[in-house]
Amino acid sequence: MIADFPLSDLRVLELGSFIAGPFTGRLFADFGAEVIKVEPPDRPDPLRKWGAAIEDNGLFWAIQARNKKCISLNLRTTKGQELLKKILPHVDVVIENFRPGTLEKWNLGYEVMREINPRLILVRTSGFGQTGPYKDRAGFGSIGESMGGLRYVTGEPDRPPVRVGISIGDSLAAMYAMIGCLTAIHERSRSGMGQVVDTALYEAVFGVMESTIPEYVLLDKLRERSGNILPGVAPSNIYKTGDDSWIAIGGNADTVFKRLVAVMGQPDLASNERYATHQARGENQKELDELIEAWTQTKPCQELLELLSTNGVPAGRIYNAQDMVSDPQFIAREMIVPFEHPELGSFPMPGIVPKLSRTPGQIHHAGPTRIGEHNREIYCDWLGMEESEFLILQSEEVI
Repeated sequence: MIADFPLSDLRVLELGSFIAGPFTGRLFADFGAEVIKVEPPDRPDPLRKWGAAIEDNGLFWAIQARNKKCISLNLRTTKGQELLKKILPHVDVVIENFRPGTLEKWNLGYEVMREINPRLILVRTSGFGQTGPYKDRAGFGSIGESMGGLRYVTGEPDRPPVRVGISIGDSLAAMYAMIGCLTAIHERSRSGMGQVVDTALYEAVFGVMESTIPEYVLLDKLRERSGNILPGVAPSNIYKTGDDSWIAIGGNADTVFKRLVAVMGQPDLASNERYATHQARGENQKELDELIEAWTQTKPCQELLELLSTNGVPAGRIYNAQDMVSDPQFIAREMIVPFEHPELGSFPMPGIVPKLSRTPGQIHHAGPTRIGEHNREIYCDWLGMEESEFLILQSEEVI
């Protein structure tokens, strides 16, 4: 554990693989919890080699595995299951993202864990949760994004639904799991008892879907794909600039709209009955966006940004990675941290979110590069395992 960090009094055992479970573990590790990732000795986390890679080192792995320790343990074996039970008294939280029933199949369900450690909190993330008619279905983030409603409203109106360019469903589930676990830890301080935190991928996505359900139930209105706008909220769109960049402008509040049209040199638009109110701007959204883009195309992006910022109008260029690495705000807030990786050298690590004023999180290391890198520390130092037993379990591929 890392002293003087907000979660330094917590030990977390991370089971599972890919994104949702490991991302939850990463959030704990970022703020000082001692996170021990478990991988089967014969089945390393696919994320180690997933996506873009350099010399077989997946770039995503260093981000998700940062600040963690790593042990190997084969939970498909009886000896592996018994060894996990010996670890449970030493940890506060277990994170898993297997299909429901997997832990129970290994005789490691919550009832078994609770008998060993009544204060233990089990964080379970799955496609559809631990209950309900779909609980046994396999579920990835892409399915959660689809059934949670996000993909239906993403894209252009005359085209098929599209995905966001990142694994947003998994990441949302990880954040909800973290919130649930911290809530359970807070409650444990009063009751002394652990509990299960049950997060479903589709529910994590559904949880951010705003008023789509009451719109349908109460107004018989299905929210559809609307491209870069929110229907009825105007102006709030992206606009082409004179140097062929794209700028996002949010001027939908009445006071902000007045400032925007003043910068445009068309202050009378604020009193025009077609644009004077939020409802009127929503009804005339398309023509208003055309007026704004006719203006933005007369100026280069940077000049627009300076004008809008000076006059209190929210605006931002549509950034790609190249824009981010050189942006002074990203640099000032340490959102891209050059960190030394043992195999890749200087590694541009995404910074810690959120910022805490007194006890901020920190990146301590770029994650374990070897499977079972911390086996001796956990099995021998924590559990007092003899060297002879350690070598036998290793030869049997239990660890």
